[in-house]
Amino acid sequence: MRQVARQARAEGRSTGFVPTMGALHAGHLSLVRAARAESQQVIASIFVNPTQFAPNEDFQKYPRTFEADSKELEDAGVDYLFAPEPAEMYPQGFRTWVNVEGLSERLDGRSRPGHFRAVATVVLKLLEIVQPQRAFFGRKDTQQARIIRQMARDLHLDSEIVVCPIIREPDGLAMSSRNAYLNPKERRAATILFRALDGARISIARGERDALRLTAAMRDMISTEPLAELDFAELVDAETLEAVTRLRGVCLALLAVRIGTTRLVDNLLIEEREGEFQTTL
Repeated sequence: MRQVARQARAEGRSTGFVPTMGALHAGHLSLVRAARAESQQVIASIFVNPTQFAPNEDFQKYPRTFEADSKELEDAGVDYLFAPEPAEMYPQGFRTWVNVEGLSERLDGRSRPGHFRAVATVVLKLLEIVQPQRAFFGRKDTQQARIIRQMARDLHLDSEIVVCPIIREPDGLAMSSRNAYLNPKERRAATILFRALDGARISIARGERDALRLTAAMRDMISTEPLAELDFAELVDAETLEAVTRLRGVCLALLAVRIGTTRLVDNLLIEEREGEFQTTL
């Protein structure tokens, strides 16, 4: 992989990079298309990062569909697939970690201590190995994307972090590899995340600006679904991830919800433009 990266740099060819944990869906492939449109060479990675899973999480059962994923990436125009083993990424004696303070401890970081330290570390390692001009991430995992952008800025990385839109199922559910865990009843129940965020979107369009009322309404909506267990529903500043009491600038409405044993996340982007608020699901 390093040899491919060095050769591309030497020849002046731009590289777009799409890091994944496999179990690909249309959301991943949309990142590949974005990379293909902006790059002369596209590299994807598949690496189920063991360090970002807590002992009680789903590392062992995380879906692994390497052969099918490889075919999909090839058909989508990926030039190289990087699929290292854990022992390559974390050699014996490994002890260096990246922690983006002030962003990693909030929201998902409260529920999953150490998760974003592991994410930032593995993404930095991947970017150093692949050496892309641009790396493409999805907005569904918006806290992760924000942390990676901060890391790239703070460490002066030579890679632009590009955050691409959420890709949704026809009923609004954000595409996620973990959706494969849902049985049919749970899959129907999982649309409650989209419905709660869409309710916030409608309220904002009607003039609601009070963040506390918006989050209360989202929590109330989640509570109507018997299979849903709310982890958090918050409305935060998109840059600092700190809670806000009233809409201003660029904000995010974020949800983390367990449907059965499957933890799902989703968000609504809220942007103030010339005194008006525009929302993006």
